[in-house]
Amino acid sequence: MTVPATFSFDAPGDAARAAELRRVKTLATLVLTATLLLFVTAKLLLPMHPAFGFVAAFAEAATIGGLADWYAVVALFKRPLGLPIPHTAIIQSNQQRIADKLGEFIEVHFLEAAPVEAKLRQIDFGSFIADWLRDRKRSADLARFALRLLPEAFNATETSGLMNFVTRRITTQLQGIDLAPLAAGTLRGFVAEGKHQGLLDDLLRVMHQTLTQPDTMAMIREKIRAELPTLLKLYRADKFLVKRIVASATTFFEEVRKDPQHPFRGEFDRMLLSFVDRLGSDPAFAGRIDGLKRDLLARPELAQLASNVWSNARSFIERSASGETQVLQQHLAGMFVKAGEALAGDPELRAEINQGLVAVFRSFIADQKSGVSTFISDQVKAWDMGQLISLIEINIGRDLQYIRFNGSLIGGLAGLALYTAEFLLRLL
Repeated sequence: MTVPATFSFDAPGDAARAAELRRVKTLATLVLTATLLLFVTAKLLLPMHPAFGFVAAFAEAATIGGLADWYAVVALFKRPLGLPIPHTAIIQSNQQRIADKLGEFIEVHFLEAAPVEAKLRQIDFGSFIADWLRDRKRSADLARFALRLLPEAFNATETSGLMNFVTRRITTQLQGIDLAPLAAGTLRGFVAEGKHQGLLDDLLRVMHQTLTQPDTMAMIREKIRAELPTLLKLYRADKFLVKRIVASATTFFEEVRKDPQHPFRGEFDRMLLSFVDRLGSDPAFAGRIDGLKRDLLARPELAQLASNVWSNARSFIERSASGETQVLQQHLAGMFVKAGEALAGDPELRAEINQGLVAVFRSFIADQKSGVSTFISDQVKAWDMGQLISLIEINIGRDLQYIRFNGSLIGGLAGLALYTAEFLLRLL
């Protein structure tokens, strides 16, 4: 992994914080200098009055306390006065260990399953997605982005052999389907819903129209004439028979069509149901249907049809992606907007989306948290420590300098208290 060896800090307010840090440093140094001068002055004036002893004790302890805290603050970041004193420049000397511990701390305390899941459950992913999709501009941008990707997806599908694989898989799945039970179930439902009666009406209508056609009647007459004795032909019995047959047939067809309770309809029902039963149970029927299925799938016309459909779809996608036509983009954008509106109005679906995304992110974070820890550790190890120390000083150095003020004050008070106790003991 390549990580940057240096980085820059240019956060808002850095310049102001750096100036404030310099001001406080200068003030702390002036306080230390003032306590030292006060100590020297008080020592010089001590012969003049015993009260200067108290002043000298306070100033002496304040100077020592200020120096000690100056050393502590400086030692945290660098070597005081550049001297190689042990256990100084603590941050620089422990960069590797700090990096490892920081990564470990984040992995253990920030990326644990329970707090991560609790935080994820506070986020309403479903509402965010719904609001995002309902924005027409965003949906239009998403549709445009998807269209730009589709031609590349088509190319990748063709060049990677995925198309051939998918075709083979679909063909295999189709060949494995047992059509006989499927067809039997479909026909049984067709009959149960009464839709076959409309089909019967259509068949009767077609047969009626066919029988009354002059060509059909002439063909039937020729057939009858060929079978009649010569004597009957002389009396043109063929014409009479044709008219009677056609009239009887058409009358029968009209009766069936006009009467929903006609006995022929019941016979038609029983015939269809008998066929359905045989279709679902007779191996011979199943074999013939399976043969028809194999013959259909093996036809070159089917492969050519699939190729033409694929080619036309690809051409349409490419024209849509190039902006030649806006139909598909507008349709996709509208579909995204409708999906967002539907999602906004379906709290159960949003809850399912939230639950699913929480599970996905929780699992992802659990799998990747060690990698995050390593990444953070590597980043910190590669940082320029001079810059890092500057960053720390700019942000917390002002507070650290107040430790020097406190050290001088507390040290001075402690020294004054000890001197007072010593003075009282001498009086006893």
